[in-house]
Amino acid sequence: MFDVLNYVPLLFLLVLLVMFLASAVRILAEYERGVLFRLGRLAGVRGPGLFFIIPVVDRLVKVSLRTVALDVPPQDVITHDNVTVKVSAVIYFRVMAPEKAIVEVENYLYATSQLSQTTLRSVLGQVELDELLANREKINQELQQILDRHTGPWGVKVTAVEVKNIDLPQEMLRAIARQAEAERERRAKVIHADGEFQASEKLAQAARVLATEPTSLQLRYLQTLTEIAAEKNSTTIFPVPIDLIKMFLEKSGGKE
Repeated sequence: MFDVLNYVPLLFLLVLLVMFLASAVRILAEYERGVLFRLGRLAGVRGPGLFFIIPVVDRLVKVSLRTVALDVPPQDVITHDNVTVKVSAVIYFRVMAPEKAIVEVENYLYATSQLSQTTLRSVLGQVELDELLANREKINQELQQILDRHTGPWGVKVTAVEVKNIDLPQEMLRAIARQAEAERERRAKVIHADGEFQASEKLAQAARVLATEPTSLQLRYLQTLTEIAAEKNSTTIFPVPIDLIKMFLEKSGGKE
């Protein structure tokens, strides 16, 4: 007679074997790498794809190689000209050396976040408010270079840093608005003065031309009369230049 109890140990060993094989199989995606530790020692980097490890003996730590967008919370910054502002930023970085990101630093995400906050306060504290508002691209490049230099030993590459928001105090916003209004008024006055200067130059040139050609002055006078006559005026009184009637006076004097 078939006795099931005799096969229980065999079934138990078979289940243990399946569990052992299942725990030994690892599959990593294309953007993942596995840092392998064997009895506590670094044994290299595995992946992507299918590979096997030794259960109990090996320990695998997964690391993503994709670019991470890390938000830097608003930081209170005192600029070089003693203006207090709140500045937030975003950092883009990725892991280039998975073994360094695990061995050289305890938590590379947390370490990069803390380093970015302190670097942001340090760098922006050395610039004035006008430079911070006008040269944001230059400041972004400086922040990226400093962060990349410090995260390099961790196997982390900082690809870009972008300053997002700069929150100014209300009194500073009002001062900037007054400054912008004063600048617009200054430009308007300069443009008006420049126009008056150019017009005076043209009038001076016209006066010199009329002075050299007296007949042109009479033609200009007649043109002005034509323009006045075009208006719907009931009565128009205008002086007659003596030059126009001079020849008639001379003829009448000769006859006498």
